[in-house]
Amino acid sequence: MADRRILLVHAHPDDETIGNGATMARYVAEGAQVTLVTCTRGEEGEVLVPELAHLAADQDDGLGEHREKEMADAMGHLGVTDHRWLGGAGRYRDSGMIGTPANDRPDCFWRADLLEAADHLVEVIREVRPQVLVTYDEFGGYGHPDHIQAHRVATYAHALAGAPSYRLDLGDAWSVPKVYWTAMPESMMRESLRRLRAAGDLTTFEGLDPEGELPRMVIPDALISTRIDGAGYLDSKLAAMRAHATQISVDGPFFALSNNLGSQVWGLECYRLVHGTAGPVDPGTGAETDLFAGVA
Repeated sequence: MADRRILLVHAHPDDETIGNGATMARYVAEGAQVTLVTCTRGEEGEVLVPELAHLAADQDDGLGEHREKEMADAMGHLGVTDHRWLGGAGRYRDSGMIGTPANDRPDCFWRADLLEAADHLVEVIREVRPQVLVTYDEFGGYGHPDHIQAHRVATYAHALAGAPSYRLDLGDAWSVPKVYWTAMPESMMRESLRRLRAAGDLTTFEGLDPEGELPRMVIPDALISTRIDGAGYLDSKLAAMRAHATQISVDGPFFALSNNLGSQVWGLECYRLVHGTAGPVDPGTGAETDLFAGVA
């Protein structure tokens, strides 16, 4: 085993790259073992490539298989060699948004048995024995059912994996020392909006006022425990984003944001420590600069 091991749990293909791509690429380059578990294949995603529109769920319903290939390409750009689908590829289907027909399907992730889904992850945790676990907050960042469910599964699996008398057939107990939730700091969001508006960009994050109320996904800076500088891996992250071509348009707001702000947005990735003890912090920001600080 590598001396440092990190496990990330995400809902759909592309979530990992947008939120943690630079972090993943950095730790791979530094020799850490990076394991990614994706809970669904994203079958209900919008198809942004016109010639692939037939893959949509309401047509050929072949998007999930296609996104497996996109995921493999993205992981190649990030250098991640240990990627897994929760319970196996296609075990849990993308749930769509609350109130849509997809959310009523019995095979969707939102309706999965929590213990069964958690057990799949318990087995991975006990095999990999990570010092760090990364997932979403209780709202799933922006409220998508699959993100919320991924949070629940990761949280439950973390507790069960460390119980020495639980499901010995899933491996020896392992308590993950540090658990983080991905986070977008308020200061970063406001400054990004200000710079975009000053540059004449009125479409990216349309409707958000830099000085006004921000959505729930934006977190007060006081709650940010860790800031990972991944500016040196920005090219890898952007290449991985391009690999998720059905979901991220090179002409869309994500790339508009990267063109206008570059590494100031995509190269810095932030987290909230929710389990474990923080390691040494940077005097300037009061935040850790390493997710493994204090444990490896």
